[in-house]
Amino acid sequence: MNFFPIFKKEIRSYFTSLIAYMVLMVFLIISGYLYYSDLARFLVWGGDSLTEGLWQFLFHDIRMILLLTIPLLTMRLFSEEKKLGTIELLVTYPFRDIEILAGKYLACLSVLILMLFLTLLYPLVLALFQTVNPEPIITGYLGLFLLGAAFISCGIFVSSLTENQIVAALVSSGFILFFWLIDWNESAMSPQLAQILHHISFYEHFYNFARGVIDTKDIVFFIIFSFFFLFLTLRSLASRRWRGLR
Repeated sequence: MNFFPIFKKEIRSYFTSLIAYMVLMVFLIISGYLYYSDLARFLVWGGDSLTEGLWQFLFHDIRMILLLTIPLLTMRLFSEEKKLGTIELLVTYPFRDIEILAGKYLACLSVLILMLFLTLLYPLVLALFQTVNPEPIITGYLGLFLLGAAFISCGIFVSSLTENQIVAALVSSGFILFFWLIDWNESAMSPQLAQILHHISFYEHFYNFARGVIDTKDIVFFIIFSFFFLFLTLRSLASRRWRGLR
């Protein structure tokens, strides 16, 4: 697929504006503060919990920051093109819709990888003073990557529906939060419905990664979720192209 020109354009757009820098700064400041707070708490508690429970708290903290910051990265991907009218030019270039989507999605995914990579400083510094088991850390970061990829797919779909970036960010945050909280009120629903909602809950599928456990069904869920919303984005782009040809 000839997606690299789109990928390069989006990466340049992120880092020639303040968007990526501001998101990275906010992400690292908040995650750094929460890591310091979690570490201080576990140092007071002492015992083996430092090497076990610390990472669960950290990964749950980071996923909440991703919930707030990723919509800021995805809101402009199609909304800005539509508002400026460049989407009309983009679809006339020799790129298929899937190539345009792949370039934009992979560019945003690259920023996510950079965000997570920079937080590796936390366990690396701790390893200088304390024995650190790498397995739960690797598992947790795998979960954060898959969760972030799902967030991006949801955000890019919403961005393809509107030309207002603020609306795109707010609706994306709402979608993501909905799938996180969808099964939290299970006491007010039937056991059958609660079981169904558990299967599509972000929390249920991320929880195992946060505690250092890899379950194939959790990986499959995040992959299917991401591909589903990417498919919806392709349908959104195709409908716009069809309307333009009428």
